[in-house]
Formats: sequence, structure tokens, C-alpha cells
Amino acid sequence: MLCEPFLTSRSESGWDIPMLAWRADAPLLAVGSAPLGGGIGVRGWVLNATVPMSYDRDDPAAHLAELARGLDLDGPGVGLLTGVDVTEVVRRTDGGVRVWATVGLGTPVWAAAPEPAPPAASEPARSAQRVGTVNIVAYVPVRLGDAALVNAVATATEAKAQAIWELGLPATGTPTDAVTVLCPADGDPVPYGGPRSAWGAPLARAVHAAVRSGGAGTVVPWSDRRAG
Repeated sequence: MLCEPFLTSRSESGWDIPMLAWRADAPLLAVGSAPLGGGIGVRGWVLNATVPMSYDRDDPAAHLAELARGLDLDGPGVGLLTGVDVTEVVRRTDGGVRVWATVGLGTPVWAAAPEPAPPAASEPARSAQRVGTVNIVAYVPVRLGDAALVNAVATATEAKAQAIWELGLPATGTPTDAVTVLCPADGDPVPYGGPRSAWGAPLARAVHAAVRSGGAGTVVPWSDRRAG
């Protein structure tokens, strides 16, 4: 199973920057959109690392691999980045499903929003938008088949979008959201992961509760708080 995460930090640019890491008791099957370890495969750990809002590295997967090695996280794993302070992770459980979410909604967008028009040459430059990221890590305690894993990602995303809508934001998420769903690598595979399935339903409820709770207040980016 996926153990409760431990909080740690790294020294970078003169700051102690928080990180949240999970270790699995045994290798788990995972699916997700993380920059490191995304796709479908067997993974042994998860890392959710805070970065400052000035973050400009163009090699996030390599950066996350470096951070993982510094924590002795060996073998394949999942790595995520966020401007949110990961110490503010929200935990929810439902029917054996466990969910952890770090919720930043600074740049809410509709998934199918039209492409913005390029600024006119005479138009003054606007300040950069504040990055908002919702990172979701979920553990389902039964082996999900490949199709069910993909469906579980869709279910978690739908539940996130529902929570954001209920928070009053005209959006389905932010441009940088990521989700990872993990389950045991062994056992008879469960075929379904939709929102009315035996395991998709508690997954949806837990994700919805975590995102709604995490997005209910004002989330200040970690580096803004640190600078203040």
C-alpha cells in the first residue's frame, strides 16, 4: 500500500523548500500525468515538490529525479511540482480510497477555452499570471485493470472540476494540474473506474472533498509567503 507521506525539505537558492514524499510498501501500479513517471507503469514512490513562483527550469523530470535521489527514493517513481506549499496538503479517505491534494487555483481555466488572441504590437505587456496547480495523488486498494486506471484518472478529474465549479470559479482546472492514481500491482484486475463503479465512486467523493476543502480559502504561493 501507499504509506502516509513524510514532509521534508531541500536547500535551494538559499531557501529551505518543502517536499512531500510517499514510499510504497511494495511496488504499485500507477497511472498519471506527472512530469516524472507519468503514463502507466510500476512505481515505488511519489514526490510532490514545492517550487518558487520564479521557477524556470526546462527539465522538470530531470530536476525531480535529482530531488528523489537526494531522498534515497530508488527505482521508478512519480514526481510532481507545484507553487503551492505542500505542507498544506489536504487528505481525504472514502471507502478505503485515500487521496492527497495540494490545491492552487490562481489561474482557473476552462479546458475548452478559445485560444487567446496575441497582443497587438502597441499593447503594453501584462504581468505574468499567477500559476495555480492542483496536484492529486490517489491510492485505490484493489488492482485496477488498464482501462479502469485510465477511467480512474477521468473520474478524479471530473470530481476536481465539480469541486472547482462548486467553489464558484468559472473553470474546470488550471493549465498545470496533474493527477496520479496508484493501486496494487497484483490481484485480479477490476474492470471499471467510472464515477458509479465500486471504486470509482469513493475515489470521486474523496477527490471532490479534498479539492473543495483545499480551494475554499486563499492559497498564497509558497515563495510569496517566504518573501513576506
